[in-house]
Amino acid sequence: MAERALLDDGWTILARRLRNAGGELDLVVRRDGLLCFVEVKARPSLAEAAFALTPRQQARLRLAAEIALAEHPDWAVEGCRFDVIVVDPAGQLRRITDAIRD
Repeated sequence: MAERALLDDGWTILARRLRNAGGELDLVVRRDGLLCFVEVKARPSLAEAAFALTPRQQARLRLAAEIALAEHPDWAVEGCRFDVIVVDPAGQLRRITDAIRD
């Protein structure tokens, strides 16, 4: 569902469930010179989206992304960000762009 929404929005899927020493990245996508690491979370309601990632999870995602970039130099782009897609039980999606910032 989340993957389909990204494809429909023009993103190219580079990796699914990418695991490395830093952790797991649900989706890695690229569009127009931007690389995006996407965390997909199921939540009882879209209102709970703000609490989708704990600080510890954010740190693990950052580390996993750093390792992924080192392992995939062909993914070099102009910029990158972290997005979260929250899915509720009814299948509604909420995308939080640039969800993790330094």
